[in-house]
Amino acid sequence: MNTNKPVIAISMGDPAGVGPEIIVKSLYEKNVRDICRPVVVGDRDVIKKARDITGIDLDIWPVTDTSDIQCDNNIMYVIDLKNVEVDTLEYGKISAAAGNAAFEAIKKVIDLALANKVHATVTGPIHKESINLAGHHFSGHTEIYAHFTGSKDVAMLLVDGNFRVIHVSTHVSLREACDLVRKERVLKVIKLLYDACRAFGIDKPRLAVTGLNPHASDGGLFGQEEEKEIQPAIAEALQAGIDVHGPVPADTVYSQTAGGVYDGCVAMYHDQGHIPFKMRGFIWDADKGTWGKIHGVNITLGLPIIRTSVDHGTAFDKAGKGTADHTSMMQAIECAVKLAGRK
Repeated sequence: MNTNKPVIAISMGDPAGVGPEIIVKSLYEKNVRDICRPVVVGDRDVIKKARDITGIDLDIWPVTDTSDIQCDNNIMYVIDLKNVEVDTLEYGKISAAAGNAAFEAIKKVIDLALANKVHATVTGPIHKESINLAGHHFSGHTEIYAHFTGSKDVAMLLVDGNFRVIHVSTHVSLREACDLVRKERVLKVIKLLYDACRAFGIDKPRLAVTGLNPHASDGGLFGQEEEKEIQPAIAEALQAGIDVHGPVPADTVYSQTAGGVYDGCVAMYHDQGHIPFKMRGFIWDADKGTWGKIHGVNITLGLPIIRTSVDHGTAFDKAGKGTADHTSMMQAIECAVKLAGRK
């Protein structure tokens, strides 16, 4: 692919959710079309319906090979999987049919990236219950990508501007998450965050690692994980030349990270990292009683390919209405382009 603009494959997400709508809205934005050659992977009829719902004026062209994708600003290219009966599609409904269509789109973008047919992948939101009803027993995108790329040490990184948080564990029970706080895993995640910050152009990243327990255990008063697992991982990272601090109490580290004290931080489990991130990026419109702006990007690190995503769900309550905010999807595409350029 000899071009200055990278080819970005975007999976449509759950067809019963807002994924197709926010993709269409994003690809209509000039600043997105100026930086890449996007191709949507999913059902063409679903994308056409999303275009009509949103009132976006773009032609939709089917392609079978990414070499056919040009830089025409009036065309949206789609690799048509023909896997949705659009006449019977019900927006906002959990179903095995929708879950299977979403899964097939994910699998296709992974295959394209592994075959070097695209420079990066971006994923639309999926519904985990629909995916599992279809017989694909994964707890999320991260696990699907890890499985089909044969990657063992992956981690979820959330990015919103200068705010970056990576997770030691994600989609497991809180009890299991505590058991997964081990030196080797914490060290691996520190290194992944360091490499990611470097990929974003930060020459000397300054990182923080949270504690697992309240007040980072206060010297062992509230738990032993900090002393036995987290501190040894930090010590080894320091020996490797990484500027990393901690364990820092989780109730202060995120404010410091948002304020620029740190370029990124390591959270010990899913909600410890997601709650502060979404407090920053998810804006509730009290007057309308719904979400307003939603921003932030989800990146899977530790893969042989690039994967970014919106950091929100299918928003079934907004599906089919054309009102879903597409800020996060635009950010995910822009992030994928930046990482592809660095790679």
